[in-house]
Amino acid sequence: MHGKEIRLKRLFKHSDKMFIVPMDHGISAGPISGLTDISRAVESVEAGGADAIIVHKGMVRWITEFLNPAGCELIVHLSASTDLSPLANKKELVASVEHAIKLGATAVSVHVNLADNAEAQMLKDLGQVAEQCDLWEIPLLAMMYVRDGSRESEYDPDKISHAARVAEEVGADIVKVNYTGSPESFARVLSAVHIPVVIAGGPKMASTANLLEMIFDATEVGAAGISIGRNIFQYQDPAQLSATIRKILDQKITRDCLEEFR
Repeated sequence: MHGKEIRLKRLFKHSDKMFIVPMDHGISAGPISGLTDISRAVESVEAGGADAIIVHKGMVRWITEFLNPAGCELIVHLSASTDLSPLANKKELVASVEHAIKLGATAVSVHVNLADNAEAQMLKDLGQVAEQCDLWEIPLLAMMYVRDGSRESEYDPDKISHAARVAEEVGADIVKVNYTGSPESFARVLSAVHIPVVIAGGPKMASTANLLEMIFDATEVGAAGISIGRNIFQYQDPAQLSATIRKILDQKITRDCLEEFR
């Protein structure tokens, strides 16, 4: 078994569904609620059964106690931009695969916004990172979004299928995309690729029940898991919500059990 396969298996610590909590928002949005104390945030989701967390390289030093063999796996995010920039959708590489490995990462991630004016450069960066990941035998998670200025495009099944396929074609091992709104339309996305597909959570949702139903529906039709941040770490009890999500991913509760979150 190659190193990349071994590391991929670590991202499925609890079952065949992956539970990732991205906490890389500090660069783009600043010290938002839920992430002012990054170690507490990681501790909460780890207690609830998360498989991995995503952070930027500078935050690893504060969470090392939770990155033990029984704890969360570390995914280091390599690209960034800030909401303060007039080019907020243009993601630049701010870390390397080699440095992520030095920090103890199990995997790395890169963000690409298709349809943005800087798409070509972001795709070039993704391709180069994919080659480095193959060289070092470390999995690559591609966060793929359609950002042409239209809200509808961000959830369009055809465009999301295209985005997922781009990630696979360029060399990603896992792809993260928006959920398209229905099991039937998301099944089309899943049929577009061979690599594991995980769903994003997007902006903070008004209803926790809607979030859980989305997770339930996506995984029922074959999604490999989730990569959801704000809707978890900004919840009033992230550990409790994480534990409920873990049960959904492990098929230990039915859809009817989600009504209590309304």
